[in-house]
Amino acid sequence: MDNETTAREYYRALDDDDYETLTDLLTPGFAHHRPDRTIEGRDRFVTFMREERPMKATSHPLDAVYCETRSDSQSDADEVAVRGRLLDPEGEPVVSFVDVFVFEGERVATVHTFTNP
Repeated sequence: MDNETTAREYYRALDDDDYETLTDLLTPGFAHHRPDRTIEGRDRFVTFMREERPMKATSHPLDAVYCETRSDSQSDADEVAVRGRLLDPEGEPVVSFVDVFVFEGERVATVHTFTNP
C-alpha cells in the first residue's frame, strides 16, 4: 500500500481498535511526538492506545491529506500530513490536529502531532 493509504489505515486501526494492524503499520522504533508527551517504541505506543489513553471510542474524521515526495525519491511520498479532528464517543469535537507522518520504507517511523483546541 502507498504511504497515503497507510496514513489513512492508521486512523482506521485506531478508531476500530485494530491493534494488530496498527502494529503492522509501524516500525519497531516508532515514536509519536505530541504536545503533551512523546511515546517511544511501537510496542509502548500500541499498549498506550489499547490500555492507557484517556478517552477511548473516539473517531478521527480526516479533512485533508497532503503528500510530499523529496526530490531524491523514486515515487511514494516520504512524508504525509493529515488534517483532521478528534471526536469524543458522542461525536463532539475534542481537538483539531495535523499529524505529520515520516516513513521508513512502507512503515511509519514517526508521527508529529500538532493540535488546536
